[in-house]
Amino acid sequence: MIKDVAKIDLVAHVDDRGYLIEIIRATDPYFTKFGQVYLVGNFAKGTIRAFHKHKYLWDWFFISHGSAKFVLVDDREDSPTYKEMNTFVVCSRNPSLIVVPPGVYHGWMSLEDDTQLVSTASEVYNRENPDEVRIPPDSFGDVWTVKGR
Repeated sequence: MIKDVAKIDLVAHVDDRGYLIEIIRATDPYFTKFGQVYLVGNFAKGTIRAFHKHKYLWDWFFISHGSAKFVLVDDREDSPTYKEMNTFVVCSRNPSLIVVPPGVYHGWMSLEDDTQLVSTASEVYNRENPDEVRIPPDSFGDVWTVKGR
């Protein structure tokens, strides 16, 4: 696992009314600070949003509807996991939180139509001077094709 990256299994509290999932709490050991929350929806499966990394910002990703494949690559030269790649498949039926520290390239692809991602960020997005470095989705080879097993 990439240093400081985590996949946190979440618990759905279910009763006859429905369900409740706590996504992130200020007391969680992997939470740093609050900047903003936003919702991203992909209309069609196979939609890729990749790759970028941040210098300062931490991301916490939760799939609230549908399913997604996440790919993360450590680009921190001083990290013991430099150049390591992690792939996670997360979905609303098996809730998880993906923790992405600064310096790690990350992206995701919808595995179902109408997939929705809730993103919490440690910093407010600065439109005039964004904290991001973007590279093409194929920068790490063919990581998006779903392969038969």
